[in-house]
Amino acid sequence: MRLAFIIPVRHQDNAKDWQELKKRLRETFASISNQTSDNWRAIVVCNHGADIPPLPPKFEVLRVDFPPNRNHELLPGGDRQVFYDAFRLDKGRRVMAGLIKAKDSDYFMIVDDDDFVSNRIAQFVGENRSETGWEITRGLVWSDGGRLVCINNNFSHFCGTSLILSRDIFELPEDVAEADDDYIKEMCGSHVSVSSRVKETAKPLVALPFAGAIYRVGHSGAHSQSGSVMDLIFNAQGPRRFIDALTRLRPVTNRVRREFKLPARSSLAG
Repeated sequence: MRLAFIIPVRHQDNAKDWQELKKRLRETFASISNQTSDNWRAIVVCNHGADIPPLPPKFEVLRVDFPPNRNHELLPGGDRQVFYDAFRLDKGRRVMAGLIKAKDSDYFMIVDDDDFVSNRIAQFVGENRSETGWEITRGLVWSDGGRLVCINNNFSHFCGTSLILSRDIFELPEDVAEADDDYIKEMCGSHVSVSSRVKETAKPLVALPFAGAIYRVGHSGAHSQSGSVMDLIFNAQGPRRFIDALTRLRPVTNRVRREFKLPARSSLAG
């Protein structure tokens, strides 16, 4: 099996609105299923008792017993480092569980439960098997239900759905409980950290030669508390950055909708 998509789903107690999360998750499933190659599989990692949408073909669910993240939200005056560490450990455990489940795969792509991926990913990986992996340096940002996308040229520092990684870079135990917490946070819980670590090796990641993912922003369940695409534009610091941001706006074309299986109208928009 050439490529495994790993979709970590937060504990149901950490979701503000589970029904909305399910709708977004269903759209993410559809986007992954849109691949032009059959050389892939998908592992959805979620807790026992979590009600998730029906799984499309080539998907399977891995049920886990990890507890809710008690520091899932950054409260006013809260310790930011404690918040980040708790998030990375919680997400990292779920990601590592998925990696262990799919460890016979050659490459992994971790996909956040509300994002979209290009339908060219699996075919590209199957045709380029000698790399350590790829980094999506250029991606798209989309507001839920919006008619515009914004090109982001620093995408892999902005969105977790941005890395395609060889199995060889991971040291996977037989069970998540055997892994060191710091290793889990660094290699499975933080896309920025694992990218930096791989860059220090003899075969660093290379840039994916196309926009491989869409980061969905501006919805109530966004853990990063991201605003809409237009919020990102108008919050740009200084006139030069504001103008640069405006020049990166593009309409959501039919080609973009087909490639990413973007919904014509967000199911969350009423």
